[in-house]
This record gives sequence, C-alpha cells and structure tokens, in this order.
Amino acid sequence: MRKEKLVIIGSGPAGYTAAIYAARAMLSPLLFEGFSSGAVGGQLMSTTDVENFPGFPEGILGPDLMIACKQQAERFGTQCLTEDVVKVDLSRRPFLIQGASTGVLAETLIVATGATAKRLPIEGAGDGEFWQKGVSACAVCDGAAPIFRNKPLFVIGGGDSAVEEALFLTRFASRVYLVHRREELRASRIMAEKLLKHPKVEPLWNREVIRVLGGQFVERLQLRHSLSGEIEEREAGGLFFAIGHLPNSAFLGGQLKVDERGYLLVQPGTTRTSVEGVFAAGDIQDPLYRQAVTAAGSGCMAALDAERFLSEKHLS
Repeated sequence: MRKEKLVIIGSGPAGYTAAIYAARAMLSPLLFEGFSSGAVGGQLMSTTDVENFPGFPEGILGPDLMIACKQQAERFGTQCLTEDVVKVDLSRRPFLIQGASTGVLAETLIVATGATAKRLPIEGAGDGEFWQKGVSACAVCDGAAPIFRNKPLFVIGGGDSAVEEALFLTRFASRVYLVHRREELRASRIMAEKLLKHPKVEPLWNREVIRVLGGQFVERLQLRHSLSGEIEEREAGGLFFAIGHLPNSAFLGGQLKVDERGYLLVQPGTTRTSVEGVFAAGDIQDPLYRQAVTAAGSGCMAALDAERFLSEKHLS
C-alpha cells in the first residue's frame, strides 16, 4: 500500500487551500475530494454568486471559484481523487485512509469535510426547485444579493443563529419575518429582546412554511398555523433556513474528540486535533463563522501545521 506524507480529506475552500500550501511546500499531497452528492467542492458548489470572497469585485459563481481552487492545487502537484473516504484508522501510524477504491497510508492527515446546513423537506425548497433561487441556508453569505433587496424575507428557526440571521437581513429586506413553530424563542434572552424590539422584524408564532411558490425565483410562501391548521399565503422575496448545521464527522467513527454537536475540537490557535498528526480545517471545526474565506484561512493553517509536524518528526 502506498504511503503519503499528507492526505487531505475534503474539498471546498479549506481542503483546496490546504492542498495549495502543502503542494507548494513540496509535500505532494493526496486529496480525497469526495464523490457523493454535495461532497465535491463543498457547499459552494450549490451557491450562485459569491460576492464576499476577496479578489472578485464583480463576484464569482461558487462552482467557478471551486474549480479555480482545484486547478491551482493541481498546478503545484496535488493529486485529487474523486471518491469518498469510507474508513480511517487513526489508532496506528502511519494512518490508514480507505477510499471507495483507493487505500493509502498517511504520515499526516487534514480533515476538511465541512458541515451540511440542515434543511426542511418543504415543497418547492429543494434541489431543482427554488434552492439557491431565493431559498438559502446562509443569510450572511447570500442576504446582500440583489434578488433579496427591498423584499419581504422569511427566516425559519428560533435559536440564536436564527435571530442573528434575521437581524442581519434587516439591512437589506423591506421586512423580515421569523417563522417559529412555537410561541417563544429558544434564543438567549438578550438576543430575543433585540429581535422583538426591531421595527423591521415580525415574529410569526406557531407557524411552519409548507410550500414555496414563484416563477424563476421565490415569490410567495404558504404557511400553516400549527394550532389551528389555518393556511395563509404571503408575498416573499426569499426564505432562509436557520436551524443549524451537521458537521460531516461521522465517518471518523469517534476517533477524534468532538464537541456536543459533532464539530472537531482543535487546540486553540492551531488546527491540531486530539490525535497527533491529524489536523482539522474549515467548517468541520468551525461552528461559529462558517464562511468560505475563514475556511480557506484555516486550510492554510492546517497545511503549515502539517508541514511543521513532518519537519519536527524528520518525515518531510
């Protein structure tokens, strides 16, 4: 079985940036970019205009940005395998990384498999429907887009994240509606008070969105009252899920320490995980920021941490 100095699991901004830095350091990284739906290129592959990534004043399509990142990584010598990793064994060194058809041994490993935004099975909100055509799971990423400006926008959720997203959208929307299936928020008291006092925000208690309607983009939503069963239809320019993310860490089988939500834990100020020689980058270890640019930054950090580890162990 072939042995690699560095294996990277996951593509997207974190994985590709780690590969760029590692390849330029002559580490010849091997990158498993995934194969299953939504894996290759990460969440940006299902995003349209990316307007907040530095260097693109006119914006860039998410898939185009990821294709460019991959090409840059390959230019410096990264080998990309388009297959999922099905098993890792971190109990011995070098680590065993088993892909769908390729098995390798790795002196160091960077995990950059990201996190998946939770979505609800609402009619009209799925892939091939209005997803990324007015339906999103990241207000900070997409809320400033022209299609959302000066229109009524709806946020689904009741926690701090939902409140933050709703307040962020008030900068662009004509009005923001927070749709919550209960009669009170789960958010912290200070966040809830801030939301309820905002003149542009209206909470819709005991409601759930049941259908998204429109032409080319979202135009209307159907909502059902969870107590009375009454159905109403409202004008809408966009719908944002804010019900949390699921870190893609299950494939690790509990071999690395995680927090209560499944995010990989790293030593503060580094990308080092609980296993020596294993590093984490991007949304898999970031429950707070979850932006393309922060993922790329942590990918750089992970590559530098891996390079230093290899040098200290005289493996580079």
